Amino acid sequence: MHFVRRFFLAALIGALCAGSAQAQVKEIERTGGPYVPTPQVVVDQMLRFGRVGANDFVMDLGSGDGVIVLTATRQLKASGMGIEIDPELVRLSNATAKKFGIGDRAAFQAQDVFKADLSRATVVTLYLLPAMMMNLRDKIYNELRPGARVVSHDYHFGDWEADDRITFDVPEKELINGVPSATLYLWTIPAKVSGRWQIKVAGTDVSRDVDLKQNYHAVSGALPNARGMSITDVALNGEDISFSIWGNASVRHHYRGKVKGGAMSGVVNLDGKDAKWQAERVTIGK
Repeated sequence: MHFVRRFFLAALIGALCAGSAQAQVKEIERTGGPYVPTPQVVVDQMLRFGRVGANDFVMDLGSGDGVIVLTATRQLKASGMGIEIDPELVRLSNATAKKFGIGDRAAFQAQDVFKADLSRATVVTLYLLPAMMMNLRDKIYNELRPGARVVSHDYHFGDWEADDRITFDVPEKELINGVPSATLYLWTIPAKVSGRWQIKVAGTDVSRDVDLKQNYHAVSGALPNARGMSITDVALNGEDISFSIWGNASVRHHYRGKVKGGAMSGVVNLDGKDAKWQAERVTIGK
């Protein structure tokens, strides 16, 4: 396996690891191209874009010499793990974490990223070639919990569109790949909502079935056997869901709530008054 990049530590990290920095890193067989350095300004922006804080667990896939996890743990008080195929880089990263006194919160493993368990992560960071991004897409989508964030440098997940993206000038990158800028992509892992749901509104006789279809973050809905009614504006962000159900005479009821596995609950506005609603998934969709 071959990752696109080799992160180099910032000046402070380099100063503390001057002896290790002189070590010859063992060359191993890779399939995706050579490592390229990533400026510290990009690392800082990736962590900022992913809203990394003290309660987060950051996993960096293809962690190189560990700069993302080391920065997250040292500067932002997060915890994290780097997954890297090169055992020598893993050894150097763990040694650096120990020197910083953050070895209890920053760890690095020599492992194939496709075999890594991502379920613990609240934030995943990536700087991988497009083919690798596409191969990892479903693993990331299925293993991360709803609400987890994914930040990628320069490459994306194809038709799984990012929730946000930013591009900024990084003049030093021109010496690396000929482009003096960086683009970051951000995704929030959505809850899985495909299937038929039975909605009930508290204190009323409102009860209806809703069919939801999902393609990553994009969700559409239908109301089976509900003539003259429709569902629109379905939006999903992590566990947060909202949608509108239109009745006869263009009456619109706007639902908002949270998804917890096979259940939803929230508030709907009925004729100017809020009422609580809940839903149970009765059939799981594909």
